[in-house]
Amino acid sequence: MLSAFLLAVLAQVGPNPTGGSLADMPDDIVERPARETVLAAPDTATSAWLAECLGVLADDPARAHTLAQVRRTEVQGASRVIANHCLGLAATELALWDDASRAFIAARDETPAGEHRARARFGLMAGNALLGKGDAGAALAALNTAQADAREAASTPLQALAATDRARALVALDRPVEALVALENATMLAPDRAEIALLEATLLRRLERLDEAQVAIERAGAITPLAPNLAAEIGLEAGVIAVLSGREDAARASWDSVLELAPETPSASTAREYLAQIGTSGGGS
Repeated sequence: MLSAFLLAVLAQVGPNPTGGSLADMPDDIVERPARETVLAAPDTATSAWLAECLGVLADDPARAHTLAQVRRTEVQGASRVIANHCLGLAATELALWDDASRAFIAARDETPAGEHRARARFGLMAGNALLGKGDAGAALAALNTAQADAREAASTPLQALAATDRARALVALDRPVEALVALENATMLAPDRAEIALLEATLLRRLERLDEAQVAIERAGAITPLAPNLAAEIGLEAGVIAVLSGREDAARASWDSVLELAPETPSASTAREYLAQIGTSGGGS
């Protein structure tokens, strides 16, 4: 029988496939796509307006939100798409998830049908905003559409993002086996993305498939270069998998490495808590 400590570890530690510790949700959405013009060839005035709006967004998201709201009532076509783009980004920064999801969906729907890459990007951002809102069902629908657009665009990176985000939505809908299939697909599409391997390891661990989780976390740790925060998350999860597998020394080593690598991060705070627990728990039985 597992101790209370191990049961808590099994249930809680690690990156949250619905968003959580892999990346701060607003920044994650803003980078899908990066702050750039996503349509193939907007006119010069539209490009200039977007640059202006993004400049305001960096300093004053609320003002950018207002500017974009006004702009989209005054223009049509590509200019309106771009206005919704900036509106969605501003709403994301402000955690106004309803506004963000509506703006990104409008941008996607008003993008010409043949521009699959842009439609996929807007769909990904809409899906993330809907996850931020807590509407996993609507998020999955948006992400399914984004995945189809990414496939039509023949964009492997966008397909990998769509598969990863679909997994997050499926976890939120309590469909972990389908989520695992989506993550396996993402891994095939982007084998060099350590964050995908980390999510796969976390989900396998939550499914109590510890041998497979160990393989996935080792794969995540072997991918270089790793940002310190991501490396810390991998080390934290590696320790969780180790302690649940009865390897306390390996767990200690992993958690100690988190403290050395990124001592001021949330991962380090969690590692300290679990090191203290494992020091008094004597493991599980």
